[in-house]
Amino acid sequence: MCVFLQIRSHAIVLDCGSLCEVNGLERAPFQSRVIKFGVFEVDLEAGELRKSGLRQKLAGQPFQVLQLLLERPQRVVTREQLQERIWPGNTFVDYDLALTKAINRIREVLGDSAESPRFIETIPRRGYRFIAPVNENRGATTIEAPPVVTRPETSRSLRIGASLGIGMAILLATVLGRGKFWQQFLGNASAPQIRSIAVLPLENLSGDPAQEYFSDGMTDALITNLAQIGSLRVISRTSSMQYKQTRKSLPEIARELNVDGIVEGTVQRSGDRVRITAQLIEGPFDRHLWANSYEEDTRDVFALEENITVDIARQVRARLPTPSQIPASQPRQVNPDALEAYLQGNYYLSKQGNGFDNDEALKKAQQYLQQAINADPSFAPAYSAMANAHTNLLQGSNKDWEITEGSAKKAIEIDPRYSDAHDTLGWLRLHRFWDWVGAEEEFRKAIAFNPSSAEGHQSMCALLGSLGRLDEALKECQVAQELDPNQDRLSEILYARREYDRAIEEQRRWISRYPDNGVEHHFLFHGYWQKGMHKEAIQELEWALILFGSKETAARIRQGLAISGYEGAIQALAREIEHMASTKEAFLPMLAAESYTLLGNNDRALYWLEQAYAHPELVSVDDGLMDLKSDPMLDPLRSDPRYKDLLRRVGLPP
Repeated sequence: MCVFLQIRSHAIVLDCGSLCEVNGLERAPFQSRVIKFGVFEVDLEAGELRKSGLRQKLAGQPFQVLQLLLERPQRVVTREQLQERIWPGNTFVDYDLALTKAINRIREVLGDSAESPRFIETIPRRGYRFIAPVNENRGATTIEAPPVVTRPETSRSLRIGASLGIGMAILLATVLGRGKFWQQFLGNASAPQIRSIAVLPLENLSGDPAQEYFSDGMTDALITNLAQIGSLRVISRTSSMQYKQTRKSLPEIARELNVDGIVEGTVQRSGDRVRITAQLIEGPFDRHLWANSYEEDTRDVFALEENITVDIARQVRARLPTPSQIPASQPRQVNPDALEAYLQGNYYLSKQGNGFDNDEALKKAQQYLQQAINADPSFAPAYSAMANAHTNLLQGSNKDWEITEGSAKKAIEIDPRYSDAHDTLGWLRLHRFWDWVGAEEEFRKAIAFNPSSAEGHQSMCALLGSLGRLDEALKECQVAQELDPNQDRLSEILYARREYDRAIEEQRRWISRYPDNGVEHHFLFHGYWQKGMHKEAIQELEWALILFGSKETAARIRQGLAISGYEGAIQALAREIEHMASTKEAFLPMLAAESYTLLGNNDRALYWLEQAYAHPELVSVDDGLMDLKSDPMLDPLRSDPRYKDLLRRVGLPP
């Protein structure tokens, strides 16, 4: 073992069992035959490179180059040194070409790149440097220290510095106490602070694309577990999953998500066994902090996920939830058939709006989730996902609402801490029964059990906005935006606060990023209209309808605009909404009420609001009376006694 101590720029070696490099002295070859870095390990004796325990195809000269780089981590290995070691003078070979091919092969196997290196850095015109931390397993406990950078010293000054340093070390150890001394000089005081984290999609090592649902499910479970740590901000799944198979560097991802740490890893399933590797990276600097691998029977996969969570929490020094905050529970074994069906169902549930037909995705999700429930009637995640599936139907029915309520309640009965189920139950209380107090209680439980739930904070924001508590609502939406930075979580509440310029700015930003998002174009229609920018508003309305698949409606609005101007366009919209309701194609009473309010026809607007009140089970979750009090489009109705009476019946404050 070799411990470094630096005092006043002098490097001192204490307790050296092997030769180390200090101030230019050569270090002896590795005593260990296995060198680890990240999820990789190099067995020098066997001449093998392994990733998560699996042998990689790297041999011959590329392996020799990697070995030499690993012998001198964090140091530049010159091209001349590589040539002398691997391609000696009597070897007839195009050395430059051979070295380039060897480095490229190593990078290919490690998943590295010259542009954003994580392992091998190119030093122009000089050579290469292995930059990732290396774990030299010498068969005994070691204390690792950062490389010591000092000025060249004469042998005499080095001896003097060493003597003074050792004397100072002894004195400090005597005064401060041995434990406190080492803690101060060799402890973790300088370790990076990780207050926020993103879990990137775990890599599927099976080689079978059809197994993506399994690796995605394991990613979801890890995000959910980490999100329960109150002292750690964990980026939501919707934002993290956008980096699947990305070519962006980790510092880029960390900057875009505004996180300190990034967790990445792999998943491999073989028969009844699951193996997961995970590593923690200091994102802004792409610095490896920790790595480990885990393997369990499929039945114990949730225990495996919890072990990973606990280990990561220790690494980031996060405060784990105490029993007084969250009831303690041991991860139960899971029926493999139930797990398989649940992961398949959740996979399809997450694919809505991502190139999949929504109705088909929901149908498949419900089929798989029912299979999971049949296989294990006490499997809470399947019930929660089933409730979520039925709230995502385009147009509800009494049966959908009943399944949603029953499934969410069953999930909570099995596991009272299930955050997603509380969030779904809150939405049910809000949209079906206008139970504002009950909804707030459920949303607060969802946040308490999962402080990093972007959906929970967004739900609370929507509720508070509906109640007119706009300052509180904005704070909740700002938290949701931090947790889910790749989704628009702010523009709606800014619009409700009548901050139209800010709302429009947000919506434009998101449309530039997601030009095919019809919801954002529809939001922008509202913002432009309130600003009196009617031409731009109608253009956004047309785009929204086209993206929603209603090209005919968009054409009729364009025709109405040509005949009667902006009023003609809105009249065409109102007629189309009424036609869809009569043919049972869609029931959009709130949008109809907004249209007639813009036309100055308050009677017809109030008629459609009453229709929403009379048939809440038919209203989609995005078009109900939740915004009755906060929607700026309805401002002309505020003084009407019929509107005030409807507010009273819905339970909203005047």
